[in-house]
Parts: sequence; C-alpha cells; structure tokens
Amino acid sequence: MAIQNSNIEEIRTYAKVLRLSNLRGNCSEIIHNAQIDKPSYLDFLLNILKLEVNTRQLNDLKRRMRKAKLPKACDLDKFDFNHSSGLTKYQFKQLRELVWLDQLYNIIFMGPSGTGKTLMASGLVRDAVMSGYKAQFITMDNLIEILRMKDVSSSAMCAYNNLTKCSLVAIDDIMLMPMKKEEAISFFNLVNTLHEKTSIIITTNKAPTEWVEVLQDEVLATALLDRLLFRCDVIKLTGSSYRMENRSGFLKQKEEGGNNDD
Repeated sequence: MAIQNSNIEEIRTYAKVLRLSNLRGNCSEIIHNAQIDKPSYLDFLLNILKLEVNTRQLNDLKRRMRKAKLPKACDLDKFDFNHSSGLTKYQFKQLRELVWLDQLYNIIFMGPSGTGKTLMASGLVRDAVMSGYKAQFITMDNLIEILRMKDVSSSAMCAYNNLTKCSLVAIDDIMLMPMKKEEAISFFNLVNTLHEKTSIIITTNKAPTEWVEVLQDEVLATALLDRLLFRCDVIKLTGSSYRMENRSGFLKQKEEGGNNDD
C-alpha cells in the first residue's frame, strides 16, 4: 500500500507538470474505478484523455463566461416576442446561428427602453461564448471609465486589452448621454481598433442621425458611423416595455376591512 500511495503521488506530480488537472485531482478515484471495472489498457488511457479534454473545455467555458461580464437576464431561449417586435422569428434564428460573427458583421439594436435591446445583445454574447468565441458585454458607462483610466491604471489597461482580443463586443446604451470631446475620441479609437477584426453589437435609443448631437462633432460622428455601418444590420425594436408590464414590488396591499392605522 505504501508503494501504491507513493506511485499515486508520483502520478500527481507528473500530472501537475503536464497540467492534467483532472488526473491530478482525481487520481485515486480513477485508479479505484479501474480496479473495479477492469477496462483494457486502451480504454483506460482513452477515458483519462477524454476526461482531461472535457475538464479543460469546461474550465475554458467558465473562464470565458466570467470575462463576458453578462447580466443575469441573458438567455435568449426566454426571449418573448409578445413584448417586442421589429425582429421576425426567422431573423432571430439567423442571429443565433452566429454566421454573421464569422463574417465580421456588426449589429445595432435601436429602440425605446424595455423592448429587449439589452437582452438581445447580452444573449448573443452568451451564445457566442457557448459556441467557443471570446466575447464581452459592457455598458457604455463602464467603457468610458475604462477608456478614461487605461493610460494611468493597469487594471483599466488590462480590461481594454481584453476587449481588443474579443471576437464580439456588445456595448449597451451608447449615446444615452452627451460625451466629452476626449471621451468621444477615445471611443472612436477603440471602434477603429476593432474595425474589421471584431464584430460589434450596439444598443441605443437614438437613431444614428442623432449621434452628432451626443458626440458634439459631426466629423467624428461620420467617421464612427462609417466604420460601424460598413457591414451592419440595424434592427429597430418596438413594442411595450417588458420590465414595466412585469414589474414587481415588495409592499403588500392592505386587506379589506383591516385597521387603517397611520
């Protein structure tokens, strides 16, 4: 038994060197199961390699999902067509197939609050991550903060670099508030960096023609739109606000006949 324990520890050591995390963490259990099931040498080795690949794929998915920074509501399987129009079920299916992502197309979801823009954008990021892509969802406020701090903060620069390495970047609620000149230039520079390397999803409640007013620079707005709209579908979402129609509160109504205490 002492020799066996010694051998197990040696296997764990080699597994650590080779970064075989599943074998390292479950060595004793794998050997115990093999002693019971008595697989052939070929099946034993094949099972070890399969488990290792599955573990790596799962860990990679978890890592990419963390970096995607998704909101809680991002599952497109729950998208409700009864509260949003402007997108047919066929178009919805096309979007989820992600062919446009390989072709480096951009998407702009435009419409009033509550019509599903954020859910669509974050949901497509989730679909991309589940399909093996590096993708990230970010609000415009957080993006502006990263752009503002990246030259003086290592964490902001790291966040910026992560964005530039993505296959898909979804930016939520752009052009909601007026931008300072330096913020607008930094935003344009990022879009220019991502142009024809990364697909971009934009959500906005303003038509592209209104962006000049927000950016306060017609030349900059034109250059930005030139890059975003070069290969792009603009999807105008309309309908009732899902959040307002399904809002909930914690205050309970007073029962009929109850005391009217002040």
